[in-house]
Amino acid sequence: MANNTLSSLLPILLASSTLFFFTTLSTAKTHDRFSKTLSPQKLGLNKQKLTHLHFYLHDTLSGKNPTAIKVAEAKTTNTSSTGFRTVVVMDDPLTEGPEPSSKLVGRAQGLYALASQNEIGLLLVFNYVFIKGEYNGSTLGILGRNAVFSTVSKVREFPIVGGTGIFRFARGYAQARIHKVDPKTGDAVLEHSVYAFHY
Repeated sequence: MANNTLSSLLPILLASSTLFFFTTLSTAKTHDRFSKTLSPQKLGLNKQKLTHLHFYLHDTLSGKNPTAIKVAEAKTTNTSSTGFRTVVVMDDPLTEGPEPSSKLVGRAQGLYALASQNEIGLLLVFNYVFIKGEYNGSTLGILGRNAVFSTVSKVREFPIVGGTGIFRFARGYAQARIHKVDPKTGDAVLEHSVYAFHY
C-alpha cells in the first residue's frame, strides 16, 4: 500500500520540482536585468589618453573674501598643536600663473580636515572644476592626504579617484608644491601638476 501511494505521488513530486526549478530560473533572469556587460567602444571609449595640467591654487584664509573657511571644530581643537579635528570648506581659484590676477582656469571646491594628532596632516576631499577651453565643465576628483610641513618631500602627491566630462573614467595623480605662504595669515599659493589617464 505504501509503495502504491509513493508511486502515485512520484509524478506530482517530479512535476512540482520541475516547476519550482523553472520558476526559480526565470525569476533569476528577471533580477539580472539591472546590469549588463558593455563594450567600451559602444560608449566611445576607444583609446586612453594621458593629459598633463599645470596651474596654481590660491588658498586664502584671511581678508574680506576668504576662499577657505573653517566650518567645524571640536571643543578640544584649541588644545591641539596640529589643529586636529578642524574642518575647512574651500572654493579656491586655479590660475595659469602664480599671481592672483593670472587667467582663471577653474576652482578647487571641496573640503579639508586636519586629521593628524602628531603633525599638520590634511585629509583632502575636493574637485578640480575647470571652466576654460575644452575642459570647461569637466572635473577631476581628489581624495588623499597632505602632510603640509613634511620634511621627507617638498612635493605632495594626491590620487585622482575619478572625473566627469572629458575626464570620465579618470585615474592618476596630482602633485602640489608650495609656491608662497604668508606665515602671518596662512594664505598660500600652491603649484599643481596633474597627470590624468582618461578616454
